[in-house]
Amino acid sequence: MSGADILFYMLAAMILGSGILSVTTRHIFRAAIFLLFSLIGVAGMYFWMQYEFIAAVQIVVYVGGITVLIIFSIFLTQQAGEKLPEQKMGRQLFAALAAFCGFAFIMLQILRHSFIGTTKTTAEPSVVNIGNQMLGVEQGGYALPFEVVSILLLAALIGCIVIAVRNKTQTT
Repeated sequence: MSGADILFYMLAAMILGSGILSVTTRHIFRAAIFLLFSLIGVAGMYFWMQYEFIAAVQIVVYVGGITVLIIFSIFLTQQAGEKLPEQKMGRQLFAALAAFCGFAFIMLQILRHSFIGTTKTTAEPSVVNIGNQMLGVEQGGYALPFEVVSILLLAALIGCIVIAVRNKTQTT
């Protein structure tokens, strides 16, 4: 077993372990921290595959943006130290069954799909090429969806603040 294999298995264990702990813990703040570690593991996997730009985007957007937004909303609602209510056994069984069926469906679709090779040469994954592909106007880029997502995230942040302030004034 090479060092690359060991690194892959360590990152995979970190992603899966943190993900499982994130959905099974009853402390909401710990769940957010476990989600943070899982997303950092995904960024590490991108670095391992030598996709540095995608790894940097993963860290900036998901680790730095989404997780911090979740942690801020937890602190704004003043429920950081509270435990989530314990779930009934029926819900846990249904969640496990739904996860298993979803995984089985995805595996079935992958096995049924016939992958076709290509002879095209791939473009170098540099920042310039990625930027031109995503935001370039002449090639039908994704500038408009990119801006729509940023407005959606801003609206979600404003909504979190409004809900937190409304709940705070109602309790006092």
